[in-house]
Amino acid sequence: MMRRSILPGALALVLHLAAVFVFALLLDGYSHREFPLALLGAEGVPRALAFNLCAFVLPGMLAMVAMWRLRSALPADARWPARIGVQLMTLSGLAFAAQGLLPLDPSDVGAASNAMHALAWTLWWIAGTSGAALLVRAAPVRHLRVLAAVVAVAIPLLVLLPWPGALAAFAPRAAFVAWLLWVAFAPRFSRA
Repeated sequence: MMRRSILPGALALVLHLAAVFVFALLLDGYSHREFPLALLGAEGVPRALAFNLCAFVLPGMLAMVAMWRLRSALPADARWPARIGVQLMTLSGLAFAAQGLLPLDPSDVGAASNAMHALAWTLWWIAGTSGAALLVRAAPVRHLRVLAAVVAVAIPLLVLLPWPGALAAFAPRAAFVAWLLWVAFAPRFSRA
């Protein structure tokens, strides 16, 4: 039963990481130090659709399944902040998937598609951080509160601080991994 509870989240994490590394290797001249991750799925880039499906859409959908399972595992008397927190984490999964459905357009910096992609990214981290913050206060299990606290602090630090040099490229990637680790392991700690 415990293995089944972490399966969707663990699969989301593995699928995302595999896509990030495999598609970066397949794109000549791509460097994780120089280019945003979303460039691998940008319009006109070879294999962009496959990257977006593997790195964002499918992991986001799997994250939604994991969070739905977490919601179902909450005790019947769970406080409303815990329930809303999990709902926000589910919304974060939807926004994560939307990043792959709304690819960047590198030929036009001011394109509406770029703004929509940025909106999905912003919704992803705000919903994820807010959901985790509510779970810090109200999750029924101590381990879940601790894990939520790590995510609630790590994601905003990684996406908002002005990181110098190559760290600026790696910080958003680390935020994705922190969130996906949450998605993978939160259901494991949903019950005492």
